[in-house]
Amino acid sequence: MGTAIDYQKVMTEIVYINLPGPQEPTPGMSGGELLHGFLAELRTGSDAAQRAFIDSLCVKWNVRYREGK
Repeated sequence: MGTAIDYQKVMTEIVYINLPGPQEPTPGMSGGELLHGFLAELRTGSDAAQRAFIDSLCVKWNVRYREGK
């Protein structure tokens, strides 16, 4: 008899968050711009435990941060 739950990872896309993000929210920003700023700011935390948690979420959800040139 097979297992009760069959798991297959179907999400193969990688999401890239370009750094730096917007510094402050401004009126008229789109939802994507607000989310970009929020996610970019999460990455700037100085607490090692917080960064480790964010990194573990990034691995789970195929999210990568990349520095702008």
